Amino acid sequence: MVLATMFFFILMLCINEWLFSYGELVPGINWIYLPAGVRLLSTLLFGGAGALGLLIVSWLVSFCYFFPHDFMRAFAGGIVATVAPYGVYLVAQRAYGLRSSLSNLTSARLLICIIAASLASPLLHHIWFAIYEPPRPLLKSFLVMAAGDLNGTLLVVYAAKLMLSLLSRRRTD
Repeated sequence: MVLATMFFFILMLCINEWLFSYGELVPGINWIYLPAGVRLLSTLLFGGAGALGLLIVSWLVSFCYFFPHDFMRAFAGGIVATVAPYGVYLVAQRAYGLRSSLSNLTSARLLICIIAASLASPLLHHIWFAIYEPPRPLLKSFLVMAAGDLNGTLLVVYAAKLMLSLLSRRRTD
């Protein structure tokens, strides 16, 4: 589960860089950010193992790709990128009594989780930016990151949902 999370995160990051690099405001803040969908999906599907995979891969890409010359930003960014979706998962688990099969995760609840994760990650990142980085226009980057996380998460989660429904139809035919 840890390795699957890491693989799909890197795969989505590569696809994101290939398809949507033109929409990058600053490194890691895009109008469409597919890895955000992997963050939520991996925590919903794998719980703590997904969060561990996210932490490892987030540190890997932060230290080696996004911020190789900024230890604090890479270190904190990896933690924030993991805490936000895992926190949404924990809240959803408590609020909805999520089963490990996710059989009681309705479409409405899933959409609430998507919106919550798309706001939680940018909020935590921008709290960090406000503390650590010199003053900069945080509102614009927050709005772009929230929109990018929402767009990316919607694309990834509903693509996965479509694939699962197609697979279940093939099994019944």
